[in-house]
Amino acid sequence: MPSSTYDVVEVVAMQLIGSDASVIPVSAEFSFRTTDPYTVRAVFTGPHTMSTWLIGRELLSLGMDATADAPAGTGDVQVWRDEDPDYTLVSLSGVEGSALLAAPTEPIERFLAGTEALVPLGTESDRMEGEITALIAALLTA
Repeated sequence: MPSSTYDVVEVVAMQLIGSDASVIPVSAEFSFRTTDPYTVRAVFTGPHTMSTWLIGRELLSLGMDATADAPAGTGDVQVWRDEDPDYTLVSLSGVEGSALLAAPTEPIERFLAGTEALVPLGTESDRMEGEITALIAALLTA
């Protein structure tokens, strides 16, 4: 159910997988705004910490068809389907370390379908044209 500032919101129960195969429950809130159609805001909340990441919507979408051998993403965020396609894996790497998270695929697909119903993939620039024009005009008059 969308919040007042986001057009699509999905809360996903995930599991943080430790290097020793331990599992910690994590909640992830994926949020999308039509005014920023390239980006998904992901807030990961665990028992003692919270971390916010901005993830490319296209990367998340490509991850639904990716495998561990060829994940979507080459940088700090990688996404792929587990050998069991009912699960999706998300790898996050940053200055504070790395995390591997597992999530059921269905709520992520539902979230992505909600974003695509509002802004189909490939049409993002149409939404951004006015903002880009205003930014260029502001830069030229500064």
